[in-house]
Formats: sequence, C-alpha cells, structure tokens
Amino acid sequence: MADTKSEADRKPRTGTRTKREIERKYDAAADGTLPDLTGVGNIADVVGQGVTDLDAVYYDTPDERLAAASITLRRRTGGADAGWHLKLPVAHGTRDEVHAPLSGNSGDSGGSDEVPEALRDLVRAHVRGADLAPVVRLRSARDVHHLLGGDGAVLAEISVDGVLAERLGTGSGTVAWTEIEVELADSGDPALLDKVDKKLRKAGVKPSAATSKLARALAETATGGPGRAGGAAAREKPRTADGTAGGHVLAYCRKQRDALLSWDVAVRQDLPDSVHKMRVATRRLRSAFKSYRKVLDRTVTDPLGDELKWLAAELGVDRDREVLLERLTAAVDEVPRTLLLGPVRARLQVWGVAGRADARQLTLAVLDSERYLRLVDRLDALLADPPLREAAAAPAADVLPGVLLKDYGRLAGRVGDALSLAPGQERDTALHEARKAAKRARYAGEAAKPALGGPAARFAKRMKAVQTVLGEHQDSVVARGTLRDLAVQAHAAGESAFVWGLLYGREEADAAAGERELPEVWERAARPKVRSALGG
Repeated sequence: MADTKSEADRKPRTGTRTKREIERKYDAAADGTLPDLTGVGNIADVVGQGVTDLDAVYYDTPDERLAAASITLRRRTGGADAGWHLKLPVAHGTRDEVHAPLSGNSGDSGGSDEVPEALRDLVRAHVRGADLAPVVRLRSARDVHHLLGGDGAVLAEISVDGVLAERLGTGSGTVAWTEIEVELADSGDPALLDKVDKKLRKAGVKPSAATSKLARALAETATGGPGRAGGAAAREKPRTADGTAGGHVLAYCRKQRDALLSWDVAVRQDLPDSVHKMRVATRRLRSAFKSYRKVLDRTVTDPLGDELKWLAAELGVDRDREVLLERLTAAVDEVPRTLLLGPVRARLQVWGVAGRADARQLTLAVLDSERYLRLVDRLDALLADPPLREAAAAPAADVLPGVLLKDYGRLAGRVGDALSLAPGQERDTALHEARKAAKRARYAGEAAKPALGGPAARFAKRMKAVQTVLGEHQDSVVARGTLRDLAVQAHAAGESAFVWGLLYGREEADAAAGERELPEVWERAARPKVRSALGG
C-alpha cells in the first residue's frame, strides 16, 4: 500500500527502507464485489483508484526455508512500489516489509535480477549456503479503493486481487483465485480493521486460511516432491508436544531455535532489544540441553552447548555494554547538578558511542561467520533427528519434575556456599555462580510449564526472583569495575574523579543491600511446598 504509507520508517541497510504492514486477507465472493463500507467506523467515503497489474516473482531455497519461517522475498513490477520486497513476520496480520529498488534489467517482469545483497544479508541465517531461486510467479489484477475519513485522509486501503499463481521449476502448476486485502494506512487505528472485518463477515466474506498469497500458491501447487510445502521444518518430528518427555523438550527447543532465527534478522536490522532477545533464546537452548540430559543425549548436545555458549558471549559484548550504559546514565541523572564536577556526561557518552560502534561491528561479523552458520545447521540437524534417550519415551509428568528438583538442588548448594562467605571478591564470584544456577532452574521450569502447568510456573517464578536479586548484584559488580576505569581515565586527563567515586560508592551500597535481601528471597523460593507441588 505504497500510496498511503510513509516513505521510510527505518533504514536497516544502505539502499533499503522498512515499513510496518498491518493487513487482513479474505476470500472474495464469487463475483468479487465488496459491501458498502461507508459509515463503518469513521469511514466517510470509499474512492476507487482503478486497476493495477502486478507481476511478482518469489524467491526461496530449493527446500523452501523462507516459506517455512513465514518469510517472503519477491521481485515485483507494476504499481507504485515496484521493487524487491522482503516481508518479515511480526505478529498475526503484521509484517515488516523491507524494500530495495530494482536493479539491472528492471523492465524484465520475469524476475531474472539477482537478489540484492542487502536483503540476502538479512536472511543469511535462514538461507546459509543455499541458493535463492524463483519458486512462484504471481500475476495479479488489483482493484484498489481508498477508505477515507471525514477530512479526506486515507484510513486504509481495500483491494480485490484476481491472482494467477504459477509454480516455477520442477513440478510446475498453476492456480487462480480472488481475494480481498485490507491494509491499514500509516498511523491508522487498528480498531478500524476490526470494524471492517465485522462488516465483511456480515456480508458473507470469510477470512483467508492462508497467511499470504505465497503460502496459498505453494500449498495449492504442491506436488509432494522433495523440498516442497514446508522445507526443512517439514522434515522435523511433530512440532507439538505429544505427552512424552521427549515431545515436550523438543517442542521447547524448536521454539527457542525459531526465536533465535527470528531475532537474528532483527539484530541485523539493528532493532531495539533484539540482541538481548537473541541472546536469551541462545541461553535457553543451552540451558535446556544441560538440564534435560535424561531426555537428550549429552554426547550430542554438549558440543552444541559449547557453541551456544560462544554465541551468547559474543552477543554479550553488545548487550552488556548497552545495559551498562543505561545503568550509568540513569545513575548520573540522579546526581545533583551541584555535584556534577567535570565533563561527566561527555565522558560517559564518548565511552558509550565508541563501544557501541565496535560492538555492533563485532556482532554482525559473528552473525556472518561460518562458525555461526554451522551452528544453526547443527541445530536443524539435531531437531530433525533428535538424539533421544530412553527417558524421552516416558510421560512428561514422570520425568520433568525430577529435572527441576535436580536443578533446584544445584542452586541450593551454590546459594549456601555464597552465603557462608564473608563479603568480598570471593563472595561476589560465588553469588555470580549462584545466579547462573538460578537462571538454569528458571528456564527448566519455564520449559516444563506446558506439561506440568501451575506448579512448574510457580517454581519458575520463585527461581526468577532469586535470579533477579543475584542479577542486580552482578550488574553492580560489573558497574563498579567500569566506574573505576572511568575514574582513572578522568584523573589521567586532569578531570575531577569525584562523581565516578560517588557512583562507585552507591553501587557498593546497592550490592550490599542485595546481599541482605537474598536470604529472605531464598527462603521463599526454598519452601518445600514449591517443590512438593511438582510431584515426580
């Protein structure tokens, strides 16, 4: 819907632009007519824009990896937004569309152009070393109408698309259909889509079962041959838990693998909090491999766990600095102006900007590395042919509680060891080890929730409370090290180091307060009823 969208929301890569697309799709009536939408919500008028012929060629790997991830990549001619479009799922009915201009022989509607490197980079973790080639060609006659408000502003666009889809390559076939697409205008109110939906349903128009034109074309022209209809994901075991321990653990691992790949694209786009989310998915996968060794053979998962540890550490260079900068900036903001001696904000800003640039380059280099891409390949291979142990066939309710209790026992030992030490560096290290054990127990509890329900959820919640206190303590330890470095730099430059010393003292006091709080938080987490409710 190029005519009603802002020209660009983000520029993730040179020569591209990104916009948020919020739309709903419907199967059109046999005659393709639309009900009168005037008066629906704040729609004051419906104005036809004429019919546009669109010609789009969709690209994917031979085993349709992009389609399996609900990603579409196309080269389209015709219409106001001709070019390359990469559509990335955000939520149901919402996608981010990355646009790149046509290049080379742009008049060739057959789509012989090479995929732009900027778009290829964004899906590198999905494609890896596979070729991207045309898989489907869609030719559409699009009858467009603008839904206008009382002031003449475009609220949304509704189109009736007559589609002819042709499967390209081996096993080619064609299919035709007519569909209705309603797309929200830039800054439009999503509630309008609900009102239009209600009107369309009353008129007998039904929502489309397909998530996209490409998904429908692939499904209705599938031949059942290798690599068709689902790609790599279709070769995996069933994606839903089947009641066994193995089924639940594999479902959780697949969810984290999918999250890792989804956040990979977001990291490459430099979207907010994406590095953190990708790192969390990495850690959850590794934690599952460690906790559920009774289910998955550790001789296979341990080497993968080592690689996931490497990836989390590399991603941490960017994420940890980002978190630390936010923490120190907030701390400086709390210092009274009369005590801000020296160029404190300027020095902190220089530290943050320099580190951010270096960390960003390192992160992208890691995601483009052969080591990372091999890791993703190995994860796919494990999930396609999982190394299940004997316990995997047992009911989840018989196996999972024991895993949670074992992780709890490890945490209890580490908390006890830490609390027995006097305050100081040795205790700081012990508390950090306890934090890692708390995180592992929490993740194990979260993985078990679909099988064990409320007891696992309460267990995970208690473990998270312990992790939070210990995490704040560790953040303070790291912050104090950085504050000392900044103080040394300021002193060497002839600046006052007073503020850095002040903040160091506050961090020290906050860490001590956390250590005093830990016994109470641990007492709640360690109550027998939390564990006895798990059964097993």
